[in-house]
Amino acid sequence: MNEIRRGTLQEQTFYEQVGGEETFRRLVHRFYEGVAEDPELRAMYPEEDLGPAEERLTLFLMQYWGGPTTYSENRGHPRLRMRHAPFTVDRAAHDAWLRHMRVAVDELGLSEEHERTLWNYLTYAAQSMVNTVG
Repeated sequence: MNEIRRGTLQEQTFYEQVGGEETFRRLVHRFYEGVAEDPELRAMYPEEDLGPAEERLTLFLMQYWGGPTTYSENRGHPRLRMRHAPFTVDRAAHDAWLRHMRVAVDELGLSEEHERTLWNYLTYAAQSMVNTVG
């Protein structure tokens, strides 16, 4: 997965390796289909339309994995814990978030290595958002 460009060896980013924007849009769209049907998680989204939240997560993940920096250009530093602080994120919310994300990741059909890398990050991110015992 390396390319030779002007005599230098350049590694592709994870974003490029897994299919770029299309892959992250599919992942997050499928995830939010699950959220829309989950009363516990849906309550965390005050917006009637989940589209803006879907777009924010898509742009964040694309940037995190080496894609365009549109997220930071539009919203500044991610500050994920601060942005989630107004919401009660307990173990049940953590588990529900991962349950819907698991379905979305599985449907991507990534290689085992890419799937494991992505899943390890998502489980870490979910745990780091927990702010309430319960």
